[in-house]
Amino acid sequence: MTAHETSEGGQGQAEARGAEGGGDSQAARTHLSAAGLRARGWTPGMVRQLLGEPDLFRANLHFGSSPPTRLYCVERVEAAERSDAFRAVAAAAARRSAAARSAAQRRRREVLTRITAEPIDVPRLTPQRLTALAVEHRNRRDEERTFERWAPQPQPSGTATAESADPTALDRWKVDYLRHRLTRYDELLNGLYGATGRAAAEEQLRRRLYTAITEAYPLLAQECERRLSEREYGPPPE
Repeated sequence: MTAHETSEGGQGQAEARGAEGGGDSQAARTHLSAAGLRARGWTPGMVRQLLGEPDLFRANLHFGSSPPTRLYCVERVEAAERSDAFRAVAAAAARRSAAARSAAQRRRREVLTRITAEPIDVPRLTPQRLTALAVEHRNRRDEERTFERWAPQPQPSGTATAESADPTALDRWKVDYLRHRLTRYDELLNGLYGATGRAAAEEQLRRRLYTAITEAYPLLAQECERRLSEREYGPPPE
């Protein structure tokens, strides 16, 4: 029980217990949750520094095992917002937020510049050597998937060979192998945060990688284009 609850003679506890029978509406008018404070510009640090302990705890009716909701008296929140301390702390928080956004934007620009400028070194192999390595890579991946604990044990499909494989499947395995050899370029994305910026960078890197594979192996152009098209539009209808 907080000191505020004690000074109110248990009124806070009564409101918390009344949440099941209509107390929620009263608490909503007189108290603010953490989400409500965020909507008004409060950060968790500001809450700890300027408000301290909540005035009321309300049980979570939908998830009984969840911690109770922390509620803060509207009058106390508004009084804090009128203070010089709030204005100073809010200004400092705004500066930190702006600096973080600026740093994230700078990282995105740096990563996109590196992705655009970084030379992509596709291994140049003879057709026979590429085929052999692609089939070996395919068989190794099948074997690894067999032992993945979270996957059901598949029925053995037999070891693939270059002679028995369909040409379309062979092209797919070759691109799989080359893309595996080029995964080190994915490290360019390290340190890039934010879904929007990362998605754009990943798309740009993906296109550069498949373009480089196509330039090194023109016969794989159709498979590379298929993969890019499926990423953008989804697989074709059957």
